[in-house]
Amino acid sequence: MRTADDSVDPMTAPSPAPSRLPALSASRAKEYQRCPLQYRLHVVDRIVEPATRATAMGTLIHSVLEDLFDFPAVERTDERAQEILGSRWEQMSQDPGVASLFEDDSDRASWLASTREVLAGYFRVEDPTRLEPAAREERIEAVTPEGVRLRGFVDRIDAAPTGALRVVDYKTGKAPSPRFQDEALFQMRFYALLLQLTRALPARTQLLYLKAGQVLTMDPRADDIDRFRQRIVDLWGSIEADARRGEFPPRRNPLCNWCGVRALCPLFEGTPPPLDERRIEWLLSTRVA
Repeated sequence: MRTADDSVDPMTAPSPAPSRLPALSASRAKEYQRCPLQYRLHVVDRIVEPATRATAMGTLIHSVLEDLFDFPAVERTDERAQEILGSRWEQMSQDPGVASLFEDDSDRASWLASTREVLAGYFRVEDPTRLEPAAREERIEAVTPEGVRLRGFVDRIDAAPTGALRVVDYKTGKAPSPRFQDEALFQMRFYALLLQLTRALPARTQLLYLKAGQVLTMDPRADDIDRFRQRIVDLWGSIEADARRGEFPPRRNPLCNWCGVRALCPLFEGTPPPLDERRIEWLLSTRVA
């Protein structure tokens, strides 16, 4: 989980030198659609937001569900998962950024109890004793025919005896209403595209909403994912154009009140840091020659 260094103000920290090769992820693609400036501050300026209770819960539960499949099938129970959570929480709570999220022991205990309830919800939507994942927390990188480098971290990939693949992603937040389900499936289409480019188009993708005990399923079609690929390539073209102009405009949207970099947004009387040309060059190398 990303947390801010207590000795550095994340809103004024200088941009580090470019390191690993850049790539477009599902979350950053959605972020750019929502607000180009927010995308720039996170990707180009490398502003790191402090931990929140929601991100801490997500990180903790994801680590538990990854570890759960290290045990023999018969031991993959709610009791075992809760034991893993206790061990993982002991490690995670040593992080000052996480510890600072709670007012006192009672507040922390209440949050931990709600986290345990969300974890228990996993066993209402799936039986892990009947599964043998082909991959867990797998980093997948691919390049589209148009040269755009993509990257994603997939929670789990299952493989049927026939070779058919299923992509599974765990969600610890609220399940979307029917009106917003297609937006929620953006991530699943992105993962389907990654697998189409590297292995084979998955037969099924699923979002498991643990708190609500709901499963959102999509069976990708090749023509749909081809259209989605073009959508992603066009989106990257917009990012490139902004980068070459040196302008990533802010865009007011329903999530502005929850934006972690709002203090740097001109729409809220903030001032973004000067653009680092090295970071712009680094970003533009997302498109492979």
